[in-house]
Amino acid sequence: MSTSTTTATAVRPLPALRPNRRLKVPKQAERTLRNGLTVIAVRRSAVPLVELRLWMPFGRTHLARGAMLAQTMLAGTQAHSATEIAAELQKVGGGLTAGLDPDRLMLSGAGLVTGLDRMLELLAEVLTGANYPADWVETERDRLVDRIQVAQSQPSHLARTALLKRVYGRHPYAVQTPDPDQVRAVRPAALRRLHAERVHPAGEVLVLVGDVAPERALDAAEQALAGWRGDGHVAELPPAPPLEPGPLLLVDRPGSVQSSLRLALPAVPRTHPDHAALQLANLIFGGYFSSRWVENIREDKGYTYGPHSLVEHSVAGSVLIAGAEVATEVTAAALVETNYELGRLATVPPKADELEQARQYALGTLQLGMSTQAGLASLTSAYAGNGLRLDFLAEHAARLAAATVDDVAEVAARYLAPARAVTVVLGDAERVADSLAALTPVRTESA
Repeated sequence: MSTSTTTATAVRPLPALRPNRRLKVPKQAERTLRNGLTVIAVRRSAVPLVELRLWMPFGRTHLARGAMLAQTMLAGTQAHSATEIAAELQKVGGGLTAGLDPDRLMLSGAGLVTGLDRMLELLAEVLTGANYPADWVETERDRLVDRIQVAQSQPSHLARTALLKRVYGRHPYAVQTPDPDQVRAVRPAALRRLHAERVHPAGEVLVLVGDVAPERALDAAEQALAGWRGDGHVAELPPAPPLEPGPLLLVDRPGSVQSSLRLALPAVPRTHPDHAALQLANLIFGGYFSSRWVENIREDKGYTYGPHSLVEHSVAGSVLIAGAEVATEVTAAALVETNYELGRLATVPPKADELEQARQYALGTLQLGMSTQAGLASLTSAYAGNGLRLDFLAEHAARLAAATVDDVAEVAARYLAPARAVTVVLGDAERVADSLAALTPVRTESA
């Protein structure tokens, strides 16, 4: 006969939070070339590499052509094929990629510091001479169509698509995924015209971050890119429309075993006086794992695995987005708890220790975001694309450190009240419509 004993273990208290460290922002050098291109260089000597980010404001354009331009911009020039460009970049330990979002066309890359001159030469070649060969355009067109069709079968994509349309109406941000048939209609000649119209140096920002003297990086960029010319234009984006709360939008997806819950709430740009306090309020609500929303509908109720909220900043405006995937049978209950947590934060000030934990998280993630060359390059580019410089990070960190309980309570009441939310649910309408209608007016449409 065996016996077992249980030994009581004393509970060890958590260590106290350390004092906030002052954010140190690295020095940067900046130069605007005669062609209008702004170059920003930041020294970060962790490893002998340099990160490159070229932000090109793209504004409104034909969405399918813009997406295809990003897919095929690196497909070749008069001097080199796509394979040859990749091989030349590999010789200097580098690479380039292109991507498009509603605000910008972005070229990103990295390489050895010793290969910076060559990487910039190849970048200039692409910017001035991309030729969009027919065979590559056809191949990438098919790949893009396949990816869009796969995305359109995913609940998360369908829910975001519905939310964007509901939030932005007729604004260009409302549709961010091109229609497959429009992609199939794109031809190389259209891409060359779009390149000539939109890929030009005036108003664009090149960021270089790495183990290189900033003035040396600026000189290299000027040497390679001074000859880049262009008389194109950028169609300015109109301001994003204000949120208009109304009936809950229920997007019917028959047979779905879960519902995708999405809420949009008003937010402010980075330069607004309320920005730091709103960031902290969002963290307390649902912006990280220790948030109230996670504790409620994940840890306590078990309704979902990973609810999350964040403030999305775009050139034309900012919005707070909250999302969760929940089991169909608890859709209405999850919405009740979500609105409860929003309402509680909007009407009852957070506790001091709760705010301090969120503050530590915000300041810590800011430090982490700047800790690598790639992270620093992306931050510098994102801020520069919105007219800001790295010095703003130090100002923002100071505002995060200074925000009080009263500050957070005020912005929560101003922006996070559930009555101000736009709500979208993607799910099986036959199973969830009645329970949702018991909570709020509902408008139903097909997925």
